[in-house]
Amino acid sequence: MSGANSSSLTPGFFILSGVPGLEAAHVWLSLPFCFMYIVAVVGNCGLLYLIGHEEALHRPMYYFLSLLSFTDATLCTTTVPNMLCIFWFNLKEIDFNACLAQMFFVHTFTGMESGVLMLMALDRYVAICYPLRYATILTNPVIAKAGLATFLRGVLLVIPLIFFTKRLPYCRGNIIHHTYCDQLSVAKLSCGNIKANVVYGLMVALLIGGFDILCITVSYTMILRAVVSLSSAEARQKAVSP
Repeated sequence: MSGANSSSLTPGFFILSGVPGLEAAHVWLSLPFCFMYIVAVVGNCGLLYLIGHEEALHRPMYYFLSLLSFTDATLCTTTVPNMLCIFWFNLKEIDFNACLAQMFFVHTFTGMESGVLMLMALDRYVAICYPLRYATILTNPVIAKAGLATFLRGVLLVIPLIFFTKRLPYCRGNIIHHTYCDQLSVAKLSCGNIKANVVYGLMVALLIGGFDILCITVSYTMILRAVVSLSSAEARQKAVSP
């Protein structure tokens, strides 16, 4: 296999093919991706600056919003610049370890984004259902610990997935039909048993995505119940306002 170590069946690099079937349109595809990337990075960085420098925004809801902005900007930076290099300069080779690193960051920050959305839902639940205790429940140390726990959850759950992928023997070529390295696309190039990768990947998706969706659903269900139980329209409007 080109780019592989014949003794260990570990590839020296992978080749990212881009968007399958649309290779001739890569330059045109790059334009909306480039525009959206610039808007995402500038918008999220601007929001981080605004929240950091505006004393009135130093509240739990905006802290979670800044964490979401940081996660969004980091997540798109792990994939879009590499994608644009493929589209513009035909730079399709990516080192094996760099591919694993990209895979780690993509899956970690995807899980972190899901966790931050869950924290934002819990923030609204506390604000609406326990307004008098809001400031005492969501203190700065609690917010910092919640953000750190969300990040560590993603890291600790994704690291085994990287090791499962790295130990596989690769003998089915080194071309990834994608614009970035994701776990399943890489594992499919292996001639070994990828059952552990598939099962563990599904478990991670359920532990992160399934748990977060459940918490978000329960939070907003409780919020709706609390709002509907209020006696007047004015009180309901006040409850849902930031």
